[in-house]
Amino acid sequence: MAEPADYPPFQLGKPRFEQTSFYGRFRHFLDIIDPRTLFVTKLWEAQKIKQAIIHPDTNETIFMPFRMSGYIPFGTPIVVGLLLPNQTLASTVFWQWLNQSHNACVNYANRNATKPSPTSKFIQGYLGAVISAVSIAVGLNVLVQRANKFTPATRLLIQRFVPFPAVASANICNVVLMRHTELEEGIDVLDNNGNIVGSSRIAAKHALLETALTRVVLPMPILVLPPIIMSILEKTSLLRSRPRMILPVQSLVCLAAFGLALPLAISLFPQMSEIETSRLEPEIATATASKTVVYNKGL
Repeated sequence: MAEPADYPPFQLGKPRFEQTSFYGRFRHFLDIIDPRTLFVTKLWEAQKIKQAIIHPDTNETIFMPFRMSGYIPFGTPIVVGLLLPNQTLASTVFWQWLNQSHNACVNYANRNATKPSPTSKFIQGYLGAVISAVSIAVGLNVLVQRANKFTPATRLLIQRFVPFPAVASANICNVVLMRHTELEEGIDVLDNNGNIVGSSRIAAKHALLETALTRVVLPMPILVLPPIIMSILEKTSLLRSRPRMILPVQSLVCLAAFGLALPLAISLFPQMSEIETSRLEPEIATATASKTVVYNKGL
């Protein structure tokens, strides 16, 4: 819901109204003494909204299309495009470019942001992911088209599975290149009380490895299940007699697969991951009495 025009941009922990003027303070304390807050009990609902919208490191609002809650509604049309049959070279390049552009922005928006990341790293990761995805997708399509031993129907079925290896490999490049600064400078690790113990490059390696694994698992159901399901549904009398329904049905299948795959993939590892201090740099181990520390893996 959009804020009224006289409200400033939301900032976690900051007053809604300007505190340097009497009128701003007056409106602020009208909110504080509002008796309706006595009957507010949905604190878990409030925390759910906060965790879905606010970045845990910066406490800033994540732009809507790049939140994890926006991944499915904004990403499903791209998945449908990736799985369209009879792709031309231009359409393959376009859908792979659009997919990795979206992924790059999602990775950047949900990164570990305890250290500043220069714009040049964002551009480097974006270009690396797009080039790898397009190269692999085009290369696989050319190989399939030159495989004369396949029947046209078999060739079409194989082409439908081409997006998965292209997207999976590009996703790894995307994560590593977009967050390469973390490997160089390390990420903050916290003790049991939430205090920063230090900056660890070893923890950063674990964070990137875990995130990269989720990006390989994520496209499996999304790009593998729909081609199998659609190859079966397209043989039914319903879709044979109504070919215009194929695209809407495929869109629903992709939406269902995406809705299943995303929570499964990002649930593989906790966002706030724990690691033993003995496995980190010596200066980290000696800086705290805690046997374990935590770090934001990112999503």
